[in-house]
Amino acid sequence: MKMALSVWIAPLILLQAACGAENAGNENMNKLTDFQVISPHSESSEADFIYRLATDRDQYTEGEEIIIQAELEYTGEAETIEISHAASPFYFPLREETRAYAVEYPMNEPLLITKLTRGEPLQERYAGSGGYSAEEDDAYIEFVENVMKEQFPTGYYKIEGYADFSAINADGSSTPYTISATIDFMVVPKN
Repeated sequence: MKMALSVWIAPLILLQAACGAENAGNENMNKLTDFQVISPHSESSEADFIYRLATDRDQYTEGEEIIIQAELEYTGEAETIEISHAASPFYFPLREETRAYAVEYPMNEPLLITKLTRGEPLQERYAGSGGYSAEEDDAYIEFVENVMKEQFPTGYYKIEGYADFSAINADGSSTPYTISATIDFMVVPKN
């Protein structure tokens, strides 16, 4: 009797685990319906600069290429201006809302100088980024690894991007700027 009972326990445990994984996927999809994309394009300005953040669509299917782009445009009176910044003036930290996962956008911090010409935006596309520690749970690590490869799992995403730089004034002094904008988009499962 004990032998027959143990033969049935293992398949029952596996069946429960499979149902649990399927329910977790369905639960995530059900949570996705709680969200609505508000703004796949956003723009902010400060002084002589306009910062734009955009994705080309408000919804993607899992596995599709997701294009996210930032722009910084100088609109001042001078023909050109120099700005100083880290490896890039653009940051793309994101949050996936159905899982409540945040993915930072770490960057090397050399001091670089870029010349902006009035009316000609500096552009940069998002390139997967992120990081995690060994203490994070396996689901979060897998999620971040996918985002780092620009393979966004199903979810509702918000990117609170910003341009962080200093404008170099004619007298050699500098004026710091951090101009931000927020976009959102969804990634739905393949059918």
